[in-house]
Amino acid sequence: MPKMKSNSAASKRIRVTGTGKLMQAGTSMRHNLEHKSARKRRALSRDAVLAKSQAKNMKKMLSK
Repeated sequence: MPKMKSNSAASKRIRVTGTGKLMQAGTSMRHNLEHKSARKRRALSRDAVLAKSQAKNMKKMLSK
């Protein structure tokens, strides 16, 4: 039986930490940055932990 392929779109957007949590890059950091405050830009630039309900589906897509 062939190997399961991981979803390449998901693997480009999500990374797995050493403890098994899934991290995603934040949104709203592509354009119109001059209108956002420095505090907001710093907060948005951090990676966020995926919610448990989303993480369950993403782990299937990543074959983890």
